[in-house]
Amino acid sequence: MGKLMGLLVVAVMGFMGLTAPHAQSVPAPPVAPLVDYADLVERLSPAVVNIATISKPKNIAGSGKQRQVGPALPNGENPFAGTPFAEMFEQFNRGFGQGFGDMMTQPRQSLGTGVIISADGFVVTNNHVVEGADAIVVKLNNSRDEYPATLVGRDTKTDLALLKIKATKPLPAAKLGTSANLRVGQAVLAIGNPFGLGGTVTSGIVSALARNIGQGPYDDFIQTDVAINPGNSGGPLFNVAGDVVGINTAIFSRTGGSNGISFAIPVDAVKQVVAQLQNTGRVARGYMGVKVQALTPSLAQGLGLTDDRGALVAEVTPGSPAVRAGIREGDVILTFNSKAIGELNDLPKLVAATPVGTKVRVDVLRNGKPLALTATVAALPDDEPEAEVSLPSRDDGAEQIGLLLSKLTPVVRDEAGVPEEVTGMLVLRANGAAQEAGLKRGDVIAEADWRPVHDATSLKAAVARRPGQQLLLRVWRADGYLFLSLKVPDEA
Repeated sequence: MGKLMGLLVVAVMGFMGLTAPHAQSVPAPPVAPLVDYADLVERLSPAVVNIATISKPKNIAGSGKQRQVGPALPNGENPFAGTPFAEMFEQFNRGFGQGFGDMMTQPRQSLGTGVIISADGFVVTNNHVVEGADAIVVKLNNSRDEYPATLVGRDTKTDLALLKIKATKPLPAAKLGTSANLRVGQAVLAIGNPFGLGGTVTSGIVSALARNIGQGPYDDFIQTDVAINPGNSGGPLFNVAGDVVGINTAIFSRTGGSNGISFAIPVDAVKQVVAQLQNTGRVARGYMGVKVQALTPSLAQGLGLTDDRGALVAEVTPGSPAVRAGIREGDVILTFNSKAIGELNDLPKLVAATPVGTKVRVDVLRNGKPLALTATVAALPDDEPEAEVSLPSRDDGAEQIGLLLSKLTPVVRDEAGVPEEVTGMLVLRANGAAQEAGLKRGDVIAEADWRPVHDATSLKAAVARRPGQQLLLRVWRADGYLFLSLKVPDEA
């Protein structure tokens, strides 16, 4: 009985959080202190502004003013259905005409965010916040002062716009820091105008760097888990020192609301664009005139290379700086202006950031041999519209290693939208090894094993020379040329 009572006493002591004198105590794990951003937010908020844009009636599809990477909301869907915010969203939707997918037939007032970067009234925001606006109004954080804004300039490629407002007194301005030293896991916070709810603060961490989300050739986004929603576009991303390290621009969302993945333009890129917009109202980028593609292991093998580093030149624009430098299709660019090309996206960003007129060294591999070339960077010309391809319906061609091909007769060429200067065989169907190589319906196989493809016979001959090996193909697709490598079966 005595032993039983002793056990009961120890059990009760343990339940109450007590320990017997002879028991070994286990230290509790340390508790991380809560971060208090109150003082920081109070200091930073005055530089963050609301942006309203008014457009004349247009019969166009509307959207919330936050770019989405992923499906948009179905027409009429309320992302807050079943929550206390449902009615507030409906009122906001009706009041400002920002229906997700609705057809807009009334004058439209949309809301976004911006950040003041100078005391004399320069404001940075996203291009998609002000695009198509007939009037822009900037409202200060104090909710009283608002000013008409002038669009100084905008850059569609980075989705940035620079505004100017005239105030009667110096304005509170945020400090543009640097994004070069950002690290994954670093604390950041955003101040913005989600759903028209001004002065909203959210915080989180940097979850990834140098993200390519398919928005353009200069993708280099900061990914965070900061809650960002429609209306946050153009707002600043701050570090805990209070410096702007990015401009919030996009979210990944299947519902229209924040899913914990948001993207910001690095402030170092913002500063480059803003400087040019202030000086000239436009952005001039470096231009070489090459279309490049990733050098996969199979392509490297097809080119006779030992590794897959660098960018493969798929096409050189006639009359471009690349032509004058001696760069050719099939070259592999290893360095540009003494900077190594670690991955495909490195080259467009390096070229774009190079001042026009600069002479640079370009190291390439040609037929497996190193070659040093010199190029003079030109200004990027205005964009040309992309061609749309309407694929032919006829199946007159030859079956070969998973390919159904057609000759480029005048009728087929016209239906497929293939330019007159493009020669080769049109792909009507790609299966098996051809599909694995990346060939698609509508492609034109122009060369095989560095030799022109005039007909099915010339392609068969190239295949016969490479049994069990990689066959290098030069292919025209919609807007230019690229290389593909096809694994030829052993019995071919």
